[in-house]
Amino acid sequence: MRRKDREMDAAFALKVLQKAPYVTVSMTRPDGTPYAVPLSLAESGDGETFYFHCAKEGEKLDCIAQNPIVCLSAVSRCKPTIGPKDNSFTLEFRSAIAMGRAEIVEDETEKVEALRLICQRFLPHHMEAFDEAIKQSLSHTAVVRITLTEPPVGKRKEYDEHGEE
Repeated sequence: MRRKDREMDAAFALKVLQKAPYVTVSMTRPDGTPYAVPLSLAESGDGETFYFHCAKEGEKLDCIAQNPIVCLSAVSRCKPTIGPKDNSFTLEFRSAIAMGRAEIVEDETEKVEALRLICQRFLPHHMEAFDEAIKQSLSHTAVVRITLTEPPVGKRKEYDEHGEE
């Protein structure tokens, strides 16, 4: 990282990944070209495992089958602003990057629990409909587990009340 003064620890980066409404997951296509897609991920609570769901076939699964190594990239806060000391046009932000290994979840119990985590994160006020939705969609829904292979790295740029980063 070029700007070491903005580097944040793994705990900060994990919070960014947990709070970001979307996390871009970058993969490698079977032909070697890059593929990146913003996804709605839910973290399991252990700080190392994330889940997303998708159709049972498609480009994401083709990529994972060929090369399961993925990169997660997230921004949980981004605010255009004027630099308080130099009037520069800039952004305040909180961001994170993490490397992981993606695998299709085969165990039905883990699959349902992962879908529950995703639903609790994004639709917590509608969990009464979860069991019925699972009955209708489980057979045609894939769940992917991403296990981090190294601690995430965070970065931030924020100004305090004195205009200091």
